[in-house]
Amino acid sequence: MNILQVGFSRVNITPALGARLTGYYIERRADGVLDELELNTLALACGEEKVLLMSVDSLGLSGSIMDGFRKHIQDVTGVPMDHIFIHGTHTHTGPWADPVNGDDPAREYHQFLHNKVADGAVLALSDLKKAKMGYAVGKAPHIAFVRRFRMKNGQVCTNPGVGNPDILCPLGDVNENVNVLRFDREGGDTIVLANFGCHPDTVGGNQISADWPGFFRRRLEKSLDNTKAIFFNGAEGDVNHVNVWPTAGDHNDLTRDFDDVDRGYGHARHMGNVVAAGVLQVFDKVNFVEVDRLRSAQKVIKLASNKPNPEDLPQAQKYYDLHMAGRDDEIPFKGMELTTVVSEAMNMLEMAKAPDAFDLMLSAVTIGNVAIMGIPGEPFNGVGVALQQASGWDLALTCCLTNGYEGYFPMKDAYDEGGYEARHSRYKAGVAENIVREGIALLESMR
Repeated sequence: MNILQVGFSRVNITPALGARLTGYYIERRADGVLDELELNTLALACGEEKVLLMSVDSLGLSGSIMDGFRKHIQDVTGVPMDHIFIHGTHTHTGPWADPVNGDDPAREYHQFLHNKVADGAVLALSDLKKAKMGYAVGKAPHIAFVRRFRMKNGQVCTNPGVGNPDILCPLGDVNENVNVLRFDREGGDTIVLANFGCHPDTVGGNQISADWPGFFRRRLEKSLDNTKAIFFNGAEGDVNHVNVWPTAGDHNDLTRDFDDVDRGYGHARHMGNVVAAGVLQVFDKVNFVEVDRLRSAQKVIKLASNKPNPEDLPQAQKYYDLHMAGRDDEIPFKGMELTTVVSEAMNMLEMAKAPDAFDLMLSAVTIGNVAIMGIPGEPFNGVGVALQQASGWDLALTCCLTNGYEGYFPMKDAYDEGGYEARHSRYKAGVAENIVREGIALLESMR
């Protein structure tokens, strides 16, 4: 019978000050460090199979960058590229790492990260120890909220602002589940893998931070002796931290930011604490199961591109030119609506030159009868729920921003409703439903 082995490593990937921070449509340069960014790696081995699950404190890295990283890891370790699963936690206070479109700090950081991912892989593989796995599902209540709303004028707005009297109702649902995998190792620390879906856009500003996933890791490790934590963000495309109807102390540690979104470092701490509590609820009562097989697979699917109407391009070009000239005050929108029209304009101009379809790679790992589905972008919560309900696995985890970052994957009805995500998506309506269908088929092929 095959024996499960598990290894872990942690590597500091904090950039130098002056790095360009990504996550908004404004220029930001890192002028301080609130907490360190990390690359956490979980190495799994069972029989002849080895898999690397890597979690990077990054907004997200393109498929071409991820492919370069995975090829480098393959060359250094011998683990095949299709057995390497690199995830971005999606912090909005991390650096740009594009070697082609970035500046000198971005290119330097890309090379730095290129070397560090290989270090993380080598260290985790050298730490392999015999292990047993348990799984459970906890809850993290009242920290993730739908961010798309029907307004009283009939329009749909993303993040319309706390207490906005023009809000009619939310559009969508939230999944408060914290999926937990616990690996108890002979002669080594216990490793906890947690999976929960919500935007890490809580901190804001110009200082580097891993946002609430970093707080989660630190809190859990302080709460459990001889334990290390690794985090994988879930289906978070339409979910964030903003409670538009706060009561009592809900609004503690939050202040209004430039785009009408309330943010605060103290609130990131609160969110990390609540997710850690979701793990602690079930840590001692996980269901331990025999694991004698480990599998990894990838599947490339083709998705139609979201081509703009030619008559809309002149307006898009106007908004783009004004934004790039620093003249946002001449665009007749404010707050998140300004962000929406600027991002839509950029997307239209890009899609006008794009091919009729894009290839998109889904990545999956199965550990015994637990499945992990990686999607290279930001799926709506409905994608994660549909994959879990239809999977037939003991537990099915959905991970965003895995082996690429190719934008938003909204549910079909969001295209009719509107809002930032659908207006910003590179893909035609039906993309989320296609991902669900193809993801289920991929997992079925791995039984």
